[in-house]
Parts: sequence; C-alpha cells; structure tokens
Amino acid sequence: MARLAQTHGLTDIQQEILSTVRDFVDKEIIPVATELEHRDEYPQQIVDGLKELGLFGLMIPEEYGGLGESLLTYALCVEEIARGWMSVSGIINTHFIVAYMLKQHGTDEQKNHFLPKMALGEIRGAFSMSEPGLGSDVSAITSKAVKDGDEYVLTGQKMWLTNGGSANLVAVLVKSDEGHPEGTAPHKSMTTFLVEKEPGFGEVRPGLTVPGKIEKMGYKGVDTTELIMDGLRVPQNRVLGGTTGRGFYQMMDGVEVGRVNVAARGCGVAQRAFELGVAYAQQRHTFGKQIAQHQAIQFKLAEMATKVEAAHAMMVNAARKKDSGERNDLEAGMAKYLASEYCKEVVEDAFRIHGGYGFSKEYEIERLYREAPMLLIGEGTAEIQKMIIGRRLLEEYRFQG
Repeated sequence: MARLAQTHGLTDIQQEILSTVRDFVDKEIIPVATELEHRDEYPQQIVDGLKELGLFGLMIPEEYGGLGESLLTYALCVEEIARGWMSVSGIINTHFIVAYMLKQHGTDEQKNHFLPKMALGEIRGAFSMSEPGLGSDVSAITSKAVKDGDEYVLTGQKMWLTNGGSANLVAVLVKSDEGHPEGTAPHKSMTTFLVEKEPGFGEVRPGLTVPGKIEKMGYKGVDTTELIMDGLRVPQNRVLGGTTGRGFYQMMDGVEVGRVNVAARGCGVAQRAFELGVAYAQQRHTFGKQIAQHQAIQFKLAEMATKVEAAHAMMVNAARKKDSGERNDLEAGMAKYLASEYCKEVVEDAFRIHGGYGFSKEYEIERLYREAPMLLIGEGTAEIQKMIIGRRLLEEYRFQG
C-alpha cells in the first residue's frame, strides 16, 4: 500500500480485508469508473463483485450471516472504494445505515427477517429523512402516518434518496400523531417505518411511487430519487423497534455513523486526487524539467499530502470512538467537516496541477472535481457540523463562574 493514510493497530483480519478490497478497487473499479460515470450507468457488475466479497454484510453480526466487523473496518473499506469511485461507496453507505439501525433498534422479528438477507445483498437498503422543503431542518418534516386499525397510512413526499430506485427496503422518517398530542416537541413525534418495495421506478407498490432519477452534476451511476407516498399502507410490525415516537433518535444514530462514512469517502477521493496529481507532476515537463521539480508544485503536493493524512487520522479516531461504545457526535462532526473540506481542496489542487488537461473528460481528475462537492452537503452541511461541534464544545467546556 502507499505510504499515505496508513492505520496503525489493525488486526491481521482487518489488514487482509483491506488488502482484498484495495485489490478489487484497482482491478475492477478504477479501470471502468470514469466510463460508467460519464454514461451515468449503474455499476451492476461492481455491485455483484462486492456481494461476493461479503461487503454488504461487513458490519452485520455473524449470527445473522454477516462478518461482524467494526465501524473502523467498514470505514477503511469505504475509503478504499471511494478512492476508486465515490458513487459505489454511496451504494453501500445507505444500505449500511439501514442495517445498522435495524441492528441497534429493530425488534427481534425485524432483525431475523431483514438482516440475513441484507448480509447477502439480497435486500438492499435506502433511508429517507429529507423532503423538498426542509433541507437540514428535520423538525420541519410534513410527511405523516395515520393509524388505521393494524396499519398506518403514510402520505407525503421525500427527497434525495440514494439507492431510491435500486433498493427494496427503505427506512422512512415521518410524523406520527398516535400517542403524541398536538404541541408535542417535533422530534418526539417522529417514527421510522421499514417500507418494502420492488426495485425500479414508477409505482413500486400500491401507494408508493419512485418518479425517476434526479439528474446531478456528479455522483452519477448511483440513483438518487424522490419518494411519493399517497395512501401507502404499512403494517404495525414495520415500525422500527415496534414503538412510535422514536424515529428521530433512531435516524440520528444512523446519521452519526453515516458521517463517519462520508468522512471516509472524502479521505478516499482526496487520496485518489493526490495520486493523480503526484503522478501527473512527474510526467509533465515545462522549462526543461518535470513540473514536480518546480518548488510551487512541490509546495502544493506537500499541502495535499498533509491534508490527506490529517483527514484520515480524524476519520479513524471518530470510528474508533463509536466502536468503543462512547458518544462520538463531536468526533464524527469534526471528521466529516474536515475530510469533506480537505477533499474539495486536494481535488482542486490536483485539478490545477493538471492544467488545461484537468478540464478534459479524458482525465480522471475531471470526474473527481464534479464528485467532491457532494461531500460538502451529504449527511449534513459544513454549517450543520459546526453547530454540532460548537454545542458539544460548550458542553465539554462549560464555564464555571
């Protein structure tokens, strides 16, 4: 492996998993990623390969057929996959968050029903919080669930579902009035429903429509969709955890580990951008020597490598904190914020090193330049991360006067 972004203290099993994933990325993802991305084509062959490697069950406990690995192992695998093509890591991320939420909050029946098939990749997960009019303000959710006998009737429009078309299980956050009278704090009147559906677009089950893919600047290949619920009936046993009113906390728990994932993606994309930049700098000649020999380029490479190292270290720290069972919202927020910002900067520096060729679709850096911005907003914007970080710091450093 390359010198940058090494992780100390890994077990032999972790090192073997990472070596296998990196080899898969080098052979099966990097050679085809740019072509597939330009066609906005779903990478089915790559996904099938990840299934064979067992990555869809990486963190699912062994009792349910998974590998039972840690968040750190998962994050390091995501880092490697994002280094190859960030969209592929997005396909895994939403699946992982739903599996994690089931593992942490699901009933025994829900775990036994879903997790074994999720470990095999037969059931693929997506999760849905956002709506067209709310952005980061989760309390403004308007989608609702109304109790009707042994079922709930869901109505509303959700937005920005990664895997919304290809997934066959969606964890959906809505407001539920049952047992939560008017005036109840918004976060205490939300419920997560486990909605099963057919993959694809159009009406994927009665009362549920996935209109089609949202066209995006980058982050192509993976499908990003809306979700329209109009009289969607969901049985009582598909309330995550079996009890209404806990959805906000369940989703925030999932998003917390999702932020570690986004940090890992930022690290992976930044690593690839550095690799491309340092290689091109040794191939391109100006004024009779490699541009890598010009001090200005060496300074740029030095800054890029330092940012790659710093982001990786913070991501690893956040993952290890979560694995220890401790609260990690501060560390996850810091890691997500730093890794996404540094990723953008490293990619732009690599783009600058390429000069005019960086603007050409023939060069991989052009794809990375369009992909990096998504990390600035995914799983919470930089401003949201700063709010989380600031509040937690005031808790830790409360003035005693």
